[in-house]
Amino acid sequence: MTDRNGGAIIGEVLASRGVETLFTLCGGHISPILVGAKARGIQVVDVRDEKHAVFAADAVARMTGVPGVAAVTAGPGVTNTVTAVKNAQMAQTPLVLFGGATATLLKGRGSLQDIDQLSLMQPITKWATSCKTVAALRPTVERAFDLASSGVPGPVFVEVPVDLLYPEAMVREIFLKEAGLKDAKNLGGKALELLIKGYLFRQFHQPHVELPFGNHGETTPALDMDQLSRVAELLEKAERPVLVIGSQTLVGVRDAPALARAVKKIGIPTFLGGMARGLLGRRSDIQFRHKRGGALKEADLVIVAGFPFDFRLSYGRAIGSKATVVAVNLSQAELKQNRKPEVAVQYHAGQFLELLSERVSPPGERLAGWFSTLRAREDARDAQIADQGASASAGKYVNPLHFFLRLEEKLSDDAVLVVDGGDFVATASYIVRPRAPLSWLDPGAFGTLGVGGGFTLGATLVRPKSEVWLIYGDGSSAYSLSEFDSYLRHGVAPIAVIGTDALWAQIAREQGEMLGDDVGTQLRRTDYHRVAEGYGGVGLLLDDPSRVDEVLDEAKALSKSGKPVCINVQIAASDFRKGSISM
Repeated sequence: MTDRNGGAIIGEVLASRGVETLFTLCGGHISPILVGAKARGIQVVDVRDEKHAVFAADAVARMTGVPGVAAVTAGPGVTNTVTAVKNAQMAQTPLVLFGGATATLLKGRGSLQDIDQLSLMQPITKWATSCKTVAALRPTVERAFDLASSGVPGPVFVEVPVDLLYPEAMVREIFLKEAGLKDAKNLGGKALELLIKGYLFRQFHQPHVELPFGNHGETTPALDMDQLSRVAELLEKAERPVLVIGSQTLVGVRDAPALARAVKKIGIPTFLGGMARGLLGRRSDIQFRHKRGGALKEADLVIVAGFPFDFRLSYGRAIGSKATVVAVNLSQAELKQNRKPEVAVQYHAGQFLELLSERVSPPGERLAGWFSTLRAREDARDAQIADQGASASAGKYVNPLHFFLRLEEKLSDDAVLVVDGGDFVATASYIVRPRAPLSWLDPGAFGTLGVGGGFTLGATLVRPKSEVWLIYGDGSSAYSLSEFDSYLRHGVAPIAVIGTDALWAQIAREQGEMLGDDVGTQLRRTDYHRVAEGYGGVGLLLDDPSRVDEVLDEAKALSKSGKPVCINVQIAASDFRKGSISM
């Protein structure tokens, strides 16, 4: 390849930015990007649906702090990614997506898969742009990486027309052939041939002109040290403080253990949500998992770090009206949405907590009474769950609470948990404890079903020696079971667990009660494990409640031997989460 091959140029930039994996679904429009990346030592991982390429890149970005990268072909290849890109935007995940496009000379003339891709991607990305010349490729891709990680991180879309990617001689040959001008004899044909050759010469040899990138997305201001001091003072005086840590606290973090040490030094009652789950390990004296609502109502100081005042916090109303509220968020919009905090800090929440830990002393026995109150509630809820899960069976099917209580005991210390579903997944969140920081992957506030296959592929590549579990609902599993094919082809061996109750449980339970009709919510007790077998994985059916431990042990052993596994758990319908639907 020569430097005039756009695919090679993009491969060089990716390598220089520390990208180790490029996710894709192949297409003629983008083939040179794949070849160029591979030539630079980047692993090219292809999937079975374009959205899974973006989900996989999203997972890599969350777990490493390096922007994830995906490349998809033009037209339907790009449109298939829309949900995954929007999910990344709402999760503040730094991501660079390359989209193929028709040749610059043919745009708008009815060529294959030629649509206005920028109008689709602009509302859901920090920046959506199209390259016009080969000389523009390198600075555009460099700018894309800078934007993806700066300010409020998020996805960036770069459209790359096909004629900028292939070698110049090859592009010239294709253009002349497609135009019917190869070896043209008549004067008109020769004139058009010269026109095309001149156009292509400019595409490949036009000197780079500084591009008017402009300012896309907000920048993060320097930390107001007076605000830091004020929060430290509030902490020293608080009698009932609570710290709520959300996913955005971990965005771009490459040293999560340092953040965990900071939170432990601050030492106040802490609730973790989303990607922050696992930050304090499996068990921690300061972490609480249940009865958050009661704690927030009674607290006199609430620090909300990287967690917007959205439906999960009752739009800010979950916090008592008399509490002093501190919000820390990269997003200016999310800082004051729905509830105006007394202290609004626009800064990276994780970095803020590390700096705060240097300003405060551990509370020691000062908060013993407050801790005791919250711990009593925590223990009571855990005991209630243990009682409900004591029996392995619920009728002839497996009790889902019992299953997760046993899974909690079976997980390895390096386990990574990917969750994709509704009721079954939410039940897991009450029981299963992530073992370490950046070991829990969920879609985030968008509530996207279908993240599982891609997230899991990304997680297994980031941590190839770890035990990776994918917790599926039976409804959500059908979105991405096809990625078992990708697991086999790329040599990874996760364990998928499907909770099969033959319905979209979270919807069916409430819809039937509120509207008296469960139409559209019923499924079948499908042999999902056989679907995984069809793609080359190992399928295990768990329909005997007495075999939970046996099947979990078998799955772990199979995964350790390098075989991806799908456990189809036949669970009973449950009212454990009755009344929990969000709309």
